[in-house]
Amino acid sequence: MDSTQQMDNVEQPMETYFAILRALSTRVHVVQLMGGVVILLPTADPAVRVVVLLPARARLLLLSVQLLLEVMGDAEVYLMGLHATLLDLLADAARVMDIAAIHRGILQALLEAQEDQPRPMVRVEQLMAIQSVEIGHKVLAAPFCGNTTAHCGEGCQSGPCTGAPTEPAPGPFPAPPAATPGSFNIVGQSGVPAMHAGLMPNGRVIFLDKLENYTQIKLADGYYAYSSEYDPATNTAVGLSYATNAFCSGGAFLPDGRWLSLGGNAPLTFIDPTIGDGFTAIRYISRSATDASLNGQSWSEPGNKLSTARWYASAQTMPDGTIFVASGSLNGLDPTVPTNNNPTYEILSNEGISSGTSIPMEILVKTQPYYMYPFIHLMADGNLFVFVSKSSESFSVPTNTTITSYPDLPGDYRTYPNTGGSVLLPLSSADNYAPDIIICGGGAYQDITSPTDPSCGRIQPLSPNAAWEMDSMPQGRGMAEGTLLPDGSVIFLNGCNQGAQGFGLAASPTYRALIYQPSMPLGQRWSTGATSSIARLYHSVALLLLDGTLMIAGSNPVQMPVLTPVPNQVPSEDYVTEFRVEIFTPPYLQGDNANLRPTDIVLSSLALTANGATFIITLIAPSGAQTVQVVLYHGGFVTHSLHMNHRMIVLDTTGWVAGATAQTLTVTMPPNSNVAPPGPYVVYCVVDGVPGIGQFVSVS
Repeated sequence: MDSTQQMDNVEQPMETYFAILRALSTRVHVVQLMGGVVILLPTADPAVRVVVLLPARARLLLLSVQLLLEVMGDAEVYLMGLHATLLDLLADAARVMDIAAIHRGILQALLEAQEDQPRPMVRVEQLMAIQSVEIGHKVLAAPFCGNTTAHCGEGCQSGPCTGAPTEPAPGPFPAPPAATPGSFNIVGQSGVPAMHAGLMPNGRVIFLDKLENYTQIKLADGYYAYSSEYDPATNTAVGLSYATNAFCSGGAFLPDGRWLSLGGNAPLTFIDPTIGDGFTAIRYISRSATDASLNGQSWSEPGNKLSTARWYASAQTMPDGTIFVASGSLNGLDPTVPTNNNPTYEILSNEGISSGTSIPMEILVKTQPYYMYPFIHLMADGNLFVFVSKSSESFSVPTNTTITSYPDLPGDYRTYPNTGGSVLLPLSSADNYAPDIIICGGGAYQDITSPTDPSCGRIQPLSPNAAWEMDSMPQGRGMAEGTLLPDGSVIFLNGCNQGAQGFGLAASPTYRALIYQPSMPLGQRWSTGATSSIARLYHSVALLLLDGTLMIAGSNPVQMPVLTPVPNQVPSEDYVTEFRVEIFTPPYLQGDNANLRPTDIVLSSLALTANGATFIITLIAPSGAQTVQVVLYHGGFVTHSLHMNHRMIVLDTTGWVAGATAQTLTVTMPPNSNVAPPGPYVVYCVVDGVPGIGQFVSVS
């Protein structure tokens, strides 16, 4: 058989296999199978090459290996073995082009090899700066970034952008240490890796993870729990079950207080046959501030489905209580291939049931492959601010139209797989609830070598001629987790100074808290807080609790849980699965401040309406207190450094008497549901900058 005939026979299997490899990692060379054939392809050093192929004993892939050796000439090759049964499984899957079976086989090979085979030694010193490798007439590219204004840049296949940005992104800028830096304290174990999190009306936190081959909790059926309910009062977790794989889902609260998880990924029945396909799943869970019988109840999946598959989708509650769900992958495969992508949106009813229609969304189409997990914020005019890659717009859902396109944000990519952090800053009547949004951090491409961006852009999208005001953190930061605090400041936690989102793709963890004061003049807004001892990388979370402290959990930057770091691995296993839960005590509760909380807080109603109505709060203030602020706070659905639906509204108050202890306040609700969409919120009373214990309310 001549080489042309060989190419004809192997082209389709090879294409299929490389699609599978890119599903595991967008840069082929960082995929590490525990057996098979590792062939080195061109890197920064022309003498060193790297890519991973399936085992030589898989019959159809034997020819692929032979052909690659002919094409690559003197490439270095490392041969490793796999179980014979797995080789036959993979060979049979390749014959019929069963992509799902090949994918399952690869994962099973990884698992079995981790358990009972020694780790292979693979050269990693020079795995740098792959651009592409030609195989026959095919070009297999690493990292691909497209060719629009939202995709060009250093490290991209398309090369640097044509024409420098009108305003280059600023570099890092030193920030002084905060006079009161706050503190970190390890308090418990999460039970499951904390990929997603939300604060429930019972004051507990629900963690939600993907299907794993290990967690700390087993359910009654003998399989591992992939969700847990964590009680901050006792620092204990109980396992919760679900029916479909919630891997990288989106989510929101419904108006009735139920929490939704939307989309996910495929089943892995060889790990857990009880878990089904999550790509179109809608999961519901309910908790109550008054009904303790709901505590510990598992996820409900009655069979309602999304209209199309979504992995890495974002969700936003609309003024009428419906849920806007946007973006996601159709199959978890290579996002540089448009047929794998779902650049559409759909609407769920206020009961969490899909309309059944997915509608193309132009900004998601044009920003592929950086289109997943977009930042979305509901604005006071009822339209959505949508940001993805470097691009943003105001989008009208009722008319399915772009109202305004904003200038690209200077700097690197800001959304997955180089997500920074996006925060809708506190809203108030002082400026008619005008949205003010800050986006910080990001990175250049999806690899452990990627630099991270220290710059931040801040924009008021409803102002005339809206433009980005640029600022900088003290250092570059990917996966920058921004969380609003009741005093109006923002805490940025977690992340890395080098690398990207993905398994084993981050290095140089950023341990220090950053404190941002939005009301300070430009150049004076940042200070540095306390330092954690725990790396919080890919799949970490941070969220505010009722007592005004922040819970930090997660970091699971490996394909399946690894408990002890293993050096010199590709992908990296220097930072592994983290179950420890921390509490960050913000500056306003540090030291004596903890004794200066307002107490005996009583709300006249826990059922509130966003129509300008008033309600009464009584409280006891510390002696001599001078100021009060009442805020309506929604923590949302937290995952991948996104806080979906996160918002805080400063409510107007009257009746405060400076210096008095017994206080009676008349509090005015926001004027409409554009400002406060329906759902559960927390009311915090902040006296002289110190919050009292928050109370859940329902806003309609």
